Amino acid sequence: MLCFNHSSPKCIPSTCRRKTPGPVPITEAQLKAAFKSFDVNKDGRLSKEELKNAFASLGAYIPRWRARRGLSVADGNGDGYVSDDELDDLVKYAMKYGYTI
Repeated sequence: MLCFNHSSPKCIPSTCRRKTPGPVPITEAQLKAAFKSFDVNKDGRLSKEELKNAFASLGAYIPRWRARRGLSVADGNGDGYVSDDELDDLVKYAMKYGYTI
């Protein structure tokens, strides 16, 4: 069935439709890039406030709490920041919660 009425999803051929409707899960690389983009002062590490803003943009229910938890999980050296070396631990922590785009 060919149809060019773009306002109706029923006109899209079934061979072109996604198998699962809804949001697409975010990949680890996308999540890592998203976190890095919130390093507003470009010091190579994420503060608690930067983490809060990152989790808010990802749709976290309580971003301040999620930032504190992420920081406690990923901050291996205890300096209060997530550095580039610790970012993989933060990404693994965040991946458990199934963020989508």
